[in-house]
Amino acid sequence: MSLPRMGLGCMELSHAYGVAPSPEDGARMLRTALDDGVRLLDTATLYGGGRNEELVGRALKGRRDDAVLASKGGMAMVDGVKTIDGRPATLKAQVDASLGRLGVERIDLYYLHRWDKTVPIAESVGALAEAVEAGKIGAIGLSEVSVARLHEALEVAPIAAVQNEYSLWSRNPELGMLDATREAGVALVAFSPVARGFLAGGVADPEALAPKDIRRNMPRFQPDHWPANAALLPAWHALAVEAGCTPAQLALAWVLSRGSHVVAIPGTTSLDHLRENRAGESLAVAPEILARAGDLIDTATVSGPRYNAAQSDEVDAETFEDAA
Repeated sequence: MSLPRMGLGCMELSHAYGVAPSPEDGARMLRTALDDGVRLLDTATLYGGGRNEELVGRALKGRRDDAVLASKGGMAMVDGVKTIDGRPATLKAQVDASLGRLGVERIDLYYLHRWDKTVPIAESVGALAEAVEAGKIGAIGLSEVSVARLHEALEVAPIAAVQNEYSLWSRNPELGMLDATREAGVALVAFSPVARGFLAGGVADPEALAPKDIRRNMPRFQPDHWPANAALLPAWHALAVEAGCTPAQLALAWVLSRGSHVVAIPGTTSLDHLRENRAGESLAVAPEILARAGDLIDTATVSGPRYNAAQSDEVDAETFEDAA
């Protein structure tokens, strides 16, 4: 399937980063985003314990054809605990529940949010393939998987997209997934393309983040690593000035430059930031500046892993720690 080069990650409107806007404000922002031409909305069973899908569904009411709708299953809140469950029966039930919350008859792209390492991925993908055959979903995606898992999945059914974290400070797809998706004709959907707000100037002091903000548990925002990472920002901001754009736009331009099959889905709760991000899609940034951006913010210059130990156990994507 063909995806827009940039979409909107909807998670922040219900989940994970600080205090979410009210459902009314969130729906209003989504409808305005559609009015502005956003054509890819990305949500998940997990986000807000289902509330994010409900929010997206309200925004799409009466205008279903205005967007490519993506959601995810295989990771959900169960009795208040985040649970990864890739069993076929679970996935089939979650697809049906997603359809109900979204108020649609078909979800264009449905991802396995995380590979359940206790279930062969062929079984999980097989369940999603049955949902495709039933007309409940249009295409299958995978999230935070390795190249090996992608190849296993492709033996079972066509895979339209792999959604892994990819930004200047999280280069894990360059350990094989960037090339593997290109070669297989699969879209690489980059989540957190502005480094969880770091490259957009969205984090001045991690200690000021809301108590439940997920970044508080991420090593790069913690005292052992934050000072070294913050020291990169003045040169980063100066480079954006030289490029004639905002820092967020430069970060997005870099991600989109990595290949014509790469899609970025920055998230935001701000309409101004949404419009700023969208403008980054059409920016023409000199290759020399993009190269300098890649040298300035890189695995070699950024301090700390992207996830803590518990979070790392949840993902299958290649890591630089394993490659070392």
